[in-house]
Amino acid sequence: MNTKELTKGIWAENPIFVIMLGCCPALAVSTSLANAFGMGIAATFVLLGSNLIISLIRASVPDKIRIPVYIVVIATFVTMIDKFMAAFTPALSASLGIFIPLIVVNCIILGRAEAFANKNTPQDSILDAIGMGLGFTIALAMIAVFREVLGDGKFFGIPVPLIKDDPCLLMIMAPGGFFVFGLLMAWKKHLAAGGAK
Repeated sequence: MNTKELTKGIWAENPIFVIMLGCCPALAVSTSLANAFGMGIAATFVLLGSNLIISLIRASVPDKIRIPVYIVVIATFVTMIDKFMAAFTPALSASLGIFIPLIVVNCIILGRAEAFANKNTPQDSILDAIGMGLGFTIALAMIAVFREVLGDGKFFGIPVPLIKDDPCLLMIMAPGGFFVFGLLMAWKKHLAAGGAK
């Protein structure tokens, strides 16, 4: 097993903090941990399915139509997860709203299809999908922890003492999302550079 393909998306090539793909849904749905995990799991499922299928059919898809074919494959998995969530987790599905169907055009999914699954074996493509999905989910959760606790006074929906009565509402709004995203990205770059000397 090529563990490099599995771990690169978690830290070295994190889709949110390093490659900066999928930032729009990351900022839109990261107001709560439940939303962050729901979106992360949905995106990981789509990544896994689409990477596998694309790596299996890559040799038989002509270059001129590969992007439309990839979008059809991705849209199939998005439709599956959208219907599954609507049936089994209706509250989460309603909370994430349009952002689940928009996974079809998420840069992470199409980017991994074009940059990785199109050129690698099914096994490596599955590892890449799991790693990128985990990295995306972890990044969403990190952003969501700060936004939910500081902006809503809750942690996974449970009230946090001292904060619950007077939360900073700015944190659950768009500027708060950008603020947390920027600070976490700076922290990640600081750690990647070896921390303070």
